[in-house]
Amino acid sequence: MKFFVETFGCQMNTSDSQEMARSLMARGFVPSDNARDADCILVNTCTVRQHAEDKAVSFLGRLAEWKEADPRRVLVVAGCAAERLGEKNLKRRFPHVDLVVGAKSIDRFDRLLDECMASPPRDGFDARGEDLGSWSRETRIERLLPEETVSAHVSVMRGCNYACSYCVVPSVRGREVYRPAGTVLSEVRQKAALGLKEVILLGQTVNSYRPSAAEDGVSDFAGLLRAVNQVPGVRRIRFMSPHPFYLDEKTANAMAESENVCRHMHLPVQSGSDGVLERMRRNYTRSGFLEKMSLLRRAMPDIFVTTDFIVGFPGETEEDFRATISLASEADFDGAYVFKYSSRPGTVSAGWPDDVPEAAKEARHGELLSLMEGISTKKTEAFVNRRREVLVESKGEHSFEGRLREGRKVFFTSGTPHRPGDLVPVDITGASGRTLKGRAV
Repeated sequence: MKFFVETFGCQMNTSDSQEMARSLMARGFVPSDNARDADCILVNTCTVRQHAEDKAVSFLGRLAEWKEADPRRVLVVAGCAAERLGEKNLKRRFPHVDLVVGAKSIDRFDRLLDECMASPPRDGFDARGEDLGSWSRETRIERLLPEETVSAHVSVMRGCNYACSYCVVPSVRGREVYRPAGTVLSEVRQKAALGLKEVILLGQTVNSYRPSAAEDGVSDFAGLLRAVNQVPGVRRIRFMSPHPFYLDEKTANAMAESENVCRHMHLPVQSGSDGVLERMRRNYTRSGFLEKMSLLRRAMPDIFVTTDFIVGFPGETEEDFRATISLASEADFDGAYVFKYSSRPGTVSAGWPDDVPEAAKEARHGELLSLMEGISTKKTEAFVNRRREVLVESKGEHSFEGRLREGRKVFFTSGTPHRPGDLVPVDITGASGRTLKGRAV
């Protein structure tokens, strides 16, 4: 029996998909890279932007023929769009859907899956549990999802207590719930024992992590970083997505003093205008954000910081946009994702006039993107003629693709075979845009 996973959206969704995939494997299913041959398809959806939701809905529609070919097959729809649209609406629109698991119900996936499999009974879909911890490296590579052969995504929390006026996430994922530190560390140890060298800690506001009870000396996010840093086998630690409000000296020091924590942070700022930040309900000011950047660089002068910007937010004036342009340079970011504002149902800003003309949004998007691409290119070129360690993500016959600790992508050649998950010293010989090229040592 085979299953196929199609994930839309962010790293949190990737982590959720992997968690649900392990439940399927414990019931006898084997991962497949071909949806047509699968006995079960899991579609994990996103609703942060309309485009992502539309792609998921379109994919669901195309699966009707797959289900008709064998009615015993199981189609599961999960995630944020599933939460927003609701089970009744989805099953009315797509009768071939068997199970709907909203983002708030991911932790109940096991029980919901068992109920789905039992009614009606499906011959040939019998459970046979497996102990993932007993798998060899070779078995893991054959059986786990492709993403897990390189990095271990470990969710430390779910939900968000913020109410940014443009964001639908709190309404579909709920309030913050923190996983016990012992549970998080146990999962990290299990993944490390399987040979995974990079751990990515995930949460909507990951650095707000505050478990209800201290375990293994962990009472906050800084303590969690230090604890994960001590797990044997872990060579790289990343985390997403931190909120500027919770970035403090304790966290910065934990990063600086933990040798395996990567010198990279993606810290979304969204705007350089205090007026826009207030309407966005971001809970910090321009000067406050710049102080956070200074705090990081005092602790780690070599840290790479990337960010997100939204242009064309309701009420954004040309003066507001100029404040964003100046912040982009003053903060000395190493790269950025730039988005045009689009209204999402269920958010506060959806009730406001979308009063920035589309032409102005396009112009602002283009100008800021061009600025950030120029800055990012210069930062990337600074790696040329340096030797750096690269985590291999994919391979060809003699060429490989991987990433630096700072997050930069590297394409390199080697006369020695490597496999995804290997750490390889590489001499950086050139740069193009945000990517690097090199030769393995």
